[in-house]
Amino acid sequence: MTGITGRVAIVTGASSGIGATTARLLSERGMRVVVNYLRSSKAAAEVVAGIEASGGQAMAVQADVREVAAIERMVEQVRAAWGGIDVLVHNALIPYAVKSFQDMTWEELGGKIDAEMHAAFAVTKAVLPAMTVQGGGRLIFIGTGLSRRPREGMIALGTSKAAMEQFARYLAQELGPQGITVNVVAPGPVEETRMANVFDDAHKQRQVAATPLGRLAHPADVARAVAFYADEDNTFMTGTTAVVNGGMSMY
Repeated sequence: MTGITGRVAIVTGASSGIGATTARLLSERGMRVVVNYLRSSKAAAEVVAGIEASGGQAMAVQADVREVAAIERMVEQVRAAWGGIDVLVHNALIPYAVKSFQDMTWEELGGKIDAEMHAAFAVTKAVLPAMTVQGGGRLIFIGTGLSRRPREGMIALGTSKAAMEQFARYLAQELGPQGITVNVVAPGPVEETRMANVFDDAHKQRQVAATPLGRLAHPADVARAVAFYADEDNTFMTGTTAVVNGGMSMY
């Protein structure tokens, strides 16, 4: 890997929420950050401007993580500007249906699983050559507590993220000899995100009541777990899942 101040991190879906907060924190930790976005160019530019105003380095790069050609263009742009790629934080949200299994079509469930896995597969394939050449790297996938603890209406998200988490474990086993760690950060319900308003206030209050720490997660709580996995000091943790849910579920 490159020196501590020169490490390069790509954060997918980084124009808002968990992704934007993670991008800012990684910059504070001395990394050059790629703020990937799909449509929110203005928001991504604001994240970059904020990082630069704080003395960091960042660039906004548009790419649909479901499209191989777009991902490859993004990676080439990053390598041309900054050389290697040390960290991938795959956070981009793939749209999904919130409904019961009885009301769901196969296109909704199967389509979500396919899109989720295709994006994870494609972004990983794209960054691996650079990490392999430099003898190490950090792959971090944003999962969800719904992979292990079902909640009404969330079968598409929970099932697809469960597949991604197992994918990450297989990667950890295979890539460990190359110095590449692979880990998952699995948040519980998170405030201040696009999906925070899927359920009503009464539902949120029940979630808070079930959380020993007495509140729901904020994006910064998730970002700090990501930053730990991304750090060069994390030399011996791979194939793990960090559960960021305030004790709502313990396993």
